[in-house]
Amino acid sequence: MIEWVPSIIGQTFATVYGLVVGSFLAVCIVRMPQDRSLLVPSACPRCGAHVRWRDNVPVLSWLVLRGRCRDCGTPISPLYPMVEALGGTLGWLLYRRLMPTVDQIDGVHAAAWVVWFVFLGLLVVAAAVDVRHRIIPDQVSSYAIPIGILGAAALEWAGFDGWLAVGWRSSVLGTAAWGGLFATFAVLGKFVTRQEVLGWGDVKLAAMFGAFLGIFPGTFVTVLVGSLLGAVVGIVATLVARRRVWLPYGPPLAVAAAGWVLWGDVLISTFFPGLAAFSR
Repeated sequence: MIEWVPSIIGQTFATVYGLVVGSFLAVCIVRMPQDRSLLVPSACPRCGAHVRWRDNVPVLSWLVLRGRCRDCGTPISPLYPMVEALGGTLGWLLYRRLMPTVDQIDGVHAAAWVVWFVFLGLLVVAAAVDVRHRIIPDQVSSYAIPIGILGAAALEWAGFDGWLAVGWRSSVLGTAAWGGLFATFAVLGKFVTRQEVLGWGDVKLAAMFGAFLGIFPGTFVTVLVGSLLGAVVGIVATLVARRRVWLPYGPPLAVAAAGWVLWGDVLISTFFPGLAAFSR
């Protein structure tokens, strides 16, 4: 029992840290599209009362307040506890995937957890903002590319391996190749159809994927699965609405990228066994 104490402590920390970061991600989702500062303390949009520290406990505070401002009773969006809970869940899942056994709890895997949790956080913000506003902020796409490259270089230097091991060369090539490929599709698509078929936010997001996931197979599987998922959701939505429905491309790509980070080895062994050699 004692030998599992470090794992229990690690999972608890990852979950709590994820909940706290999730609170910040919710703020990013709300403020980034409005170009508002992320450093200004949160306040009620109606009465202007600042949120007290005891009302900032992820998920729990929202439940205690019954989703309303303590001062004026204005409803608080359920987006906040939902994103906070998602952050905690992702933090726990990522910990379980990277450090499933006690002997894997070390500095290298902890560093990998940090890098990939940053990536998952970027995905949450990109997908949510794209759903709500049909845009993908540069802060979570192009601005994050250096973080992906530096993270890949640092983990390579530390000796991290597995399906998430990328390396700085693959990271740089992935940024250029996938960003360039999506940019080509965007330009050619607009030239042929005379309308925008792929937004530049998606182009920047693909480049960011390349930085974190590398040129192959991570980004390749992500784009393939994300495209298939987007197509299925689009067809179902069109059938239900009985008219053509335009859906943002960012969310299915983000879901596929998160799936790769959490279960990439399972995806390859199950659906893409021919790529198994590239994932080591």
